[in-house]
Amino acid sequence: MELSHRDITYCKNVGAKRADILRKELGVNTALDLIRQYPYKYIDRSRFYRIAELDDEDTYVQIIGEVTEWHTIGIGKAQRLSATFFDGTHQCELVWFRGVQYVKLQRGVKYLLFGKPSRFQHVYNFVHPELTPMSKVTPEMTQGLEPYYNTTETMKKHGINSKAMRTMIAGLLPELKAGVPDTIGADILQRYRLMSLTEALVNVHFPKDTPSMQNARARLKFEELFYIQLQILRQMKRREQNPGFAMPMVGSRFHGLYKSLPFDLTGAQKRVIHEIHDDLKSGRQMNRLLQGDVGSGKTLVALMCCLLAVDNGYQACIMAPTEILANQHYETLKAFLAPLGDAVHIALLTGSTTPKNRVPIHNGLMNGTIHILIGTHALLEDNVQWQNLGFVVIDEQHRFGVAQRAKLWTKNQLPPHILVMTATPIPRTLAMTVYGDLQVSIIDELPPGRKPVQTIHYSIQRRAQVYAFLRKQIQEGRQVYVVYPLIKENEKLDLQDLQNGFNELCEAFPEYKISMVHGQMKAADKDLQMQRFASGETQILVATTVIEVGVNVPNATVMMIQNAERFGLSQLHQLRGRVGRGGDQSYCLLLTDLELSKDTRKRMDIMVATNDGFRIAEADLQLRGAGDLEGTQQSGIPFDLKIANLSTDGQLLNLARQAAMEILDKDPLLEDEMNRMYKRQLDFRRVEQSYNWGEIS
Repeated sequence: MELSHRDITYCKNVGAKRADILRKELGVNTALDLIRQYPYKYIDRSRFYRIAELDDEDTYVQIIGEVTEWHTIGIGKAQRLSATFFDGTHQCELVWFRGVQYVKLQRGVKYLLFGKPSRFQHVYNFVHPELTPMSKVTPEMTQGLEPYYNTTETMKKHGINSKAMRTMIAGLLPELKAGVPDTIGADILQRYRLMSLTEALVNVHFPKDTPSMQNARARLKFEELFYIQLQILRQMKRREQNPGFAMPMVGSRFHGLYKSLPFDLTGAQKRVIHEIHDDLKSGRQMNRLLQGDVGSGKTLVALMCCLLAVDNGYQACIMAPTEILANQHYETLKAFLAPLGDAVHIALLTGSTTPKNRVPIHNGLMNGTIHILIGTHALLEDNVQWQNLGFVVIDEQHRFGVAQRAKLWTKNQLPPHILVMTATPIPRTLAMTVYGDLQVSIIDELPPGRKPVQTIHYSIQRRAQVYAFLRKQIQEGRQVYVVYPLIKENEKLDLQDLQNGFNELCEAFPEYKISMVHGQMKAADKDLQMQRFASGETQILVATTVIEVGVNVPNATVMMIQNAERFGLSQLHQLRGRVGRGGDQSYCLLLTDLELSKDTRKRMDIMVATNDGFRIAEADLQLRGAGDLEGTQQSGIPFDLKIANLSTDGQLLNLARQAAMEILDKDPLLEDEMNRMYKRQLDFRRVEQSYNWGEIS
């Protein structure tokens, strides 16, 4: 029986109980599913370290030595065992917090210590290390590369740890070596010098050496990325055939706004408007991603493109994730459109709009007298109907659910043109995967006169110096943001941090008025505090990341971020974008603990070194990986990456995309005999059940 059809229950070393846990925890149903659970790391068990050789970059190491002393602290569940380990010249500390009663130590016995070192106060320590008497060490324990597999807490409770996974997969090795059908054609394997699938699967689990392991992983990563790109590009080919509303005319409203602007558009803004208009007049539905750093002028570009739609007889809407941002857009656009008088009618619809005020908005949309509607999720309500919706702008799209956004598609007989905007620059490798079937426009230029925000990193020990700087800025008539972290898992604790910070600032700045904003406040209270700050009534706004999007106070020149080490790079960059919006020099002050990890220090150094959002996004992807980046969890990378890593496999991604593109250029429907295998694989992998991002992003 093929591995892809054999129930996991009947595989060697598995059985019914383990099979049930594997199904629930990992979605493993067949023998092939088990084989596709790849190791996440390998430990070279052939190398032995000395304590003097240890480095902060080391992952797992093994050392031979003796336990010279140990002692137990506490009782019951709070019990802890500490021991000193000596390799003949240097010593390190061993610590166990769990299962202390099962750790049996002896003096005068040579042990093989295996674990991950960390350094505290210049002393290396190992938490929960493996400690094996040398008399019980087998050759297999100290030879070659040992694979390690991801497991869950539930799996560990039932005895399915990494070693158990390795044993179960080893049970399938004879059949694996006998050969499995390949998933990539011989021409591609030869052109890109890739292993066969059989070789790759054997060597990814049981590599004979490091080059074999690396080649196996490269082959499997290529395959994974190839099928993702094949599906994305296939969808793009289909979407290119979708009819769309033709909007060829550049009319009086567009020209009227352009002539009334008190400044020139940047070259990047002009280029992007041309790219969008080319789509609008093509007769095909547009699906375009607009990337632009904070302050680059995306909102104005969106407005001018809305006017292209209005000049051609269609309505437009701009959907924002929060009422604050929707209100901000409404006020900004109303100011821009003021010189046009009654030629353009815009309206605002949010959850706070009263039933009485909704009636004229609903009527205006139906009879066509409202040209542009700005709003939040309220735009998606079933009773919001349009006369002729032709152009949709979705701002900060990752904050909306896919099903929610799809509701806009039912508002007209043809899907409207779609412009997706984000102020979080997306690294190229991530964009090619999550938005691979969207056309991409980038505003990579800031308006003239904008001074770059100066970023400075301080330790909390220099808080007095920082406060003196804040006072000087306020005395000069400026305003200040002070942001505290908000971690979802512990909102109560963080709100307490926020309250403590607010109290401390009130004591430090008794002569000034201070507002406080956080996500658990009622919308009306939050808006009131924000308005007090925007109007200049309060000089300091203490907040959580709720202000990350949609606050525009040109007079605010300082963004002080407390515990900046608890934020990712992209989030720090977004917060920094709240200042620097006026003509005055602005500052971003990053306050952290004195003791920082290497990765955290790198993040702070990058923030100080550059204001370029794309460089920061690339660095964030490298440091944190795709799954942790803000927005990717909400929008969901729509494919399950089992082995490829978007932060490190950009070159492989390009090759995989190139191979997929060459196939589809010749055979877009995958009907040729040699390409039917690819179509069967796409169906087998159920990639088509993933969201069609080209049509609903």
